[in-house]
Amino acid sequence: MRILILGAGKMGSFFADVLSFDHEVAVLETDPQRLRFTYNTQRMSDPAEVEAFAPELVINAVTLKYTIEAFHKVLPYLPETCILSDIASVKTGLEEFYKERTRPYVSTHPMFGPTFASLNDLSTQSAIIISESSHLGKVFFRDLYHRLKLNVFEYSFREHDETIAYSLSIPFASTLVFAAVMKHQDAPGTTFKRHMSIAQGLLSEDDFLLSEILFNPYTPEQLVKIREKLKELLAIIENKDSVAMNNFLTDVRDNIK
Repeated sequence: MRILILGAGKMGSFFADVLSFDHEVAVLETDPQRLRFTYNTQRMSDPAEVEAFAPELVINAVTLKYTIEAFHKVLPYLPETCILSDIASVKTGLEEFYKERTRPYVSTHPMFGPTFASLNDLSTQSAIIISESSHLGKVFFRDLYHRLKLNVFEYSFREHDETIAYSLSIPFASTLVFAAVMKHQDAPGTTFKRHMSIAQGLLSEDDFLLSEILFNPYTPEQLVKIREKLKELLAIIENKDSVAMNNFLTDVRDNIK
């Protein structure tokens, strides 16, 4: 299959590496510096070059802020049968974009990032395929993700964003609050070091990506739950209520079983 990848960032480069051994792959990247380390692929910097390549599948891996804009730049040069796809972590606006097109599409979310995951072993990681996607697109990505040993789930656009609000927004917000009140430790303990490592990894991500995940319309509901639990915990601590603390810890342990 002829596959065009938009963007040579972390995920774009990852997909180029994974797919280039079994498919004819081209990478379109407007920043030539990012193309220095791509291999076994065609390199493109002008959308007009896409027409001669005539891709059968486009994987949009540009920064979330520019996902739809990147699609618009290449649409005039794509065959009508070309499958459009994205790997965006927030699907806001994409459902409407795809429904306005006549081309088939597949929207997925590989729920791992090069910052935290070991790309040599993804067996503990997951990926989501959007259920409204075209059949052939779903078949392609389901096969790819299974070969990468990912755990694959199928959700609707709405279910996806609700899940992301829970699975990403809560840890992101918790980590940001930790980092916001953190002070330098001359002799940090193991737990502190682990939290620090998570915070450093999170804050190495693109600011727009972090903002878009937190701006997910389903995020506020999850943050309200955090605020309620913090208020409950603060009251227990202020009152030195041992019984309430024991009950609180029991409930927490039940949650993570």
